[in-house]
Amino acid sequence: MADISCLHHQEGVRLDPVRLVALYAELGEARAEVVIGRAMEELAAKLLALQRVASAQARAPVIAGADQLCALAAQVGMTSLVDVGHDVAACAQAGDAAALAATLARLVRIGDRSLTAVWDLQDMSL
Repeated sequence: MADISCLHHQEGVRLDPVRLVALYAELGEARAEVVIGRAMEELAAKLLALQRVASAQARAPVIAGADQLCALAAQVGMTSLVDVGHDVAACAQAGDAAALAATLARLVRIGDRSLTAVWDLQDMSL
C-alpha cells in the first residue's frame, strides 16, 4: 500500500516596501491610502475575473487579465503576485491547461496573502 502525503501550500509572499513608501512620499498619506485601497479592490476583482475567464478556457482573456493584474500589482509592490501572474500568462500562452490550473490556483493563494500583507503594512503606518 502506498503512503499518501498531504501537501500544504505555505509559500510566503514578497512585497516591495520601498514601492509602498515611495507611494506615500509621492502622494502623501491620505492620497496614498486611497490609491492603495482602490488598487487592492481592483486586484481582488481582477483575481475573480481571471478565475472566471480561465474556467471558460479562453486563452486571450486570461493572458490580458494576467498582464493587467501584473501591472497593477507592480504599482503597489506585490512582487510575488507579479511573478506568478507572469507564470499564469505563460501557461495560457502555451495552451497548457493543467499548468494553467495549477498556476492560477497559486496566483489566487499568493493574491490573498499579498492583499493581507499590504493591509498589514498599512496598519503598521508605513
